[in-house]
Formats: sequence, C-alpha cells, structure tokens
Amino acid sequence: MRRGQLETAAAKYWYLRGLFLIPLGAMFVLSALGNWQVGPLRHAWAFLILAVVIGASWIPINRYYNDNYGRISPSTSLHVRGAIALVIGVAAILAGSSLLRSHAPWSLDLPVNAIAVCFAIAMLASYGFGVGLHKHHVAIWGALLIAGALPVWNGSDPSNIGFLLAGIAVAISGALDHRLFVQTFGRPNRLAVEEGDVGA
Repeated sequence: MRRGQLETAAAKYWYLRGLFLIPLGAMFVLSALGNWQVGPLRHAWAFLILAVVIGASWIPINRYYNDNYGRISPSTSLHVRGAIALVIGVAAILAGSSLLRSHAPWSLDLPVNAIAVCFAIAMLASYGFGVGLHKHHVAIWGALLIAGALPVWNGSDPSNIGFLLAGIAVAISGALDHRLFVQTFGRPNRLAVEEGDVGA
C-alpha cells in the first residue's frame, strides 16, 4: 500500500469512528433537557449521574475499535489539522451565534436559530477539511442548516432547541459514520493490527 493510501486510511480511521459521536450527541440532548429542567433533570445530581453514564460509554466504544480494528497513532499533521478544524469550528459557532442573533450592538438579530446554523456550517467544514464530505454528511448537516436558517425562530432565544437538534444530528451522523467505517475497513474480526504512526 502506498503512503498516500495509508494516509487516507489513517484519516478515515480517526474521523469515521462514529460510535464516539453517539454519546456526544446524547450529551447535547441531555444539556438541552437539563436547561429546560425536564423531569428529574431539574436536580443537578440527576444531570451529573446521566452525564457520567453517557461519558463512561466511551470506554467500551474505544475498546471495541481497538480490539477489532487495532490502533493507529495519528501523525502530527493529522493532529494539527484536527486542532485547526476544532478551533475554527468553535470560533464559527461563537462568532456566528453572536452575529446572527444576540443583544450585542453588532448583531443582525435575524429570526434564525443561530446555534443550529453555525453548528451545521462548522460540521460541514470539519468533515470537508478532514475526511471529505460524504452524502450523509451533506444530508444531515444540510438539513440542520436549512432548519436553522428558516425565518421562523421569532420570540424567545431558540438556542436550546438548536442544541437539541444538533445533538440528534451528531448521533445520526455518528451512526452513519460508523457504517461507512465498517464498509471501509470490514466487519469486526479481531484484526491483528500493530500500533503505528500513520496519518495525513
């Protein structure tokens, strides 16, 4: 296998381990429900317990990928690209939310869901910059972008609904990323993959 193919495989390995995104999406949903103080979530202890349970699910997910597909240590350039994408994404969400809808003097104060719009743009950019956009990325994040951009978000701040929609989109994208991961690397069969430093 040529170096370019190895680098592409390494990038796909890191970006398409979609099972990690399912608990992340659940955390977004939990945060939104906690902000609304739904049921027992009006108590801080209930929120913390659920957050710990959701966070702990990363341990078996990590074991699943390591045991069935081995480990690949990303190269420095892949780390840098990921860090850049993260910084740009967070900056876009914060700046975009402030610009589109806030009480600041420079805000456009549009009737849109700024969290949904900015998060969708950030995710499209992240995937495009990282592993390349696939059909399900365009469909999921495009749908969130359109839903957030519809001029129907009048009245009170819709940020919490934006977090809820983003969480659902993250979880769905994660499930489809995992399906693409399995299509790319094969079904789990306890592959004997040695650790290495490979990346884009």
